[in-house]
Amino acid sequence: MLIEQLKEIVGPKGWTTDPLDLEPLLTDWRGAVRGATPIVTSPANTDEVAAVIRACADANVAIVPQGGNTGMCAGAVPDASGTQIILSLARMNAIRNIDPANFSMEVEAGCILENIQRAAVAVDRHFALSLGAEGSCQIGGNLSTNAGGINVVRYGTARAQVLGLEAVMADGTIVSSLRSLRKDTAGYDLKQLFIGSEGTLGIITAAILKLYPLPGAISTALVSIESAGDAVRLLAYLRTELADAVEAFELVSSYVFGLVEKHVPDSALPFDNEAPWYVLLDVAIGGNEERLEGALMGAAEEGLLSDAIIAKNSVEADRLWRMRHSIAEAERSERKAQKHDISVPLSRMEEFLQRGDSLLSELVPNAQLVAFGHVGDGNLHYNVALPEGSEDGPGVTKAIYDLVEELGGSFSAEHGIGILKRQYLPLYRNAGEIELMRTLKRALDPKNILNPGKVI
Repeated sequence: MLIEQLKEIVGPKGWTTDPLDLEPLLTDWRGAVRGATPIVTSPANTDEVAAVIRACADANVAIVPQGGNTGMCAGAVPDASGTQIILSLARMNAIRNIDPANFSMEVEAGCILENIQRAAVAVDRHFALSLGAEGSCQIGGNLSTNAGGINVVRYGTARAQVLGLEAVMADGTIVSSLRSLRKDTAGYDLKQLFIGSEGTLGIITAAILKLYPLPGAISTALVSIESAGDAVRLLAYLRTELADAVEAFELVSSYVFGLVEKHVPDSALPFDNEAPWYVLLDVAIGGNEERLEGALMGAAEEGLLSDAIIAKNSVEADRLWRMRHSIAEAERSERKAQKHDISVPLSRMEEFLQRGDSLLSELVPNAQLVAFGHVGDGNLHYNVALPEGSEDGPGVTKAIYDLVEELGGSFSAEHGIGILKRQYLPLYRNAGEIELMRTLKRALDPKNILNPGKVI
């Protein structure tokens, strides 16, 4: 029997069928999708992952890889059939090697993102990926969804942080390209097949990550602005004045920060007067706050901001960033909203927001816009809380995505496709792209056992 075989493969510490243990693994973070499974396996190493996959392949049983289960598109939960096996990477959490001289680190897929950041700092290096769930999300999940986060404006997405990768295929074959090279043109770049594929082409088990010099003292500022368009112009101004020093640049509406103040204890904006929009930014200028002050004063003279405050110390900076990272929690506490993780070219951001406002006013006049995001890289979380009793969610979503497509953007910027966005992929990717994705899936997973029903 498969279940007994899996138990033998992973040993007594590597499985559970206890309903209490299974419960938090069967529902996505948003609570939108709930599934079922007979067992969760937690392999201790790559060989055990391969053995679990081979056993499931022989039995023609599907596998759902799961990291921290912090995703927003339900890509890491099983379906409701109760037949799919969850393969948790949680026990594979070792940092195998850190090479400060090569600015690289080899880690297993179950490593918590925050632990990777701290390990890098311990050797005077910086791992650039940073997001709100970093205390619980795992690097394998980050890579499988090509996560973004707050520092994309300077360092790029998760994809840009990977030098080498190890993954297990649908037949149990281990593909290892764990090379810490910046230049390597020997054949296809196979790691890119798995990054962003959400476990549908292979299961990531380890990675060699790119490290950077420590950015030095970070100056954090909160700026109030009159329009979202001013944020785009402010970013351009600051990048001109401060060169490549802008680490993070987050746009948040007044309404959204109001939700945080309402639902998150000890949170409050430091301004006396409310503004329509705010920008929270980090700048790596070695603690030279006079330089940042000068840049912000110049921006004020250009009419790009109405007020600004620079955090005096790390405690104040952490308090500001806690408000930003608490948005998802505060939003969930208020009421459910239609989630739209979109991106548009920076030059079209203001047009998108203006036309989006008009669109919502026409479709659902009483809807509440919940807008925030990493506007520094063109990514906006354009969420819409519909009036009580409204059933027009899909229509609103389709209209927003149509506008995004018209402006040359993407309906999925950093959260992936999973289950919740799968229906939209064929609408906004051309037939050639879709067929190539299906060809890859058929070739690498002919039995369709790796995270079936996700992405495509």
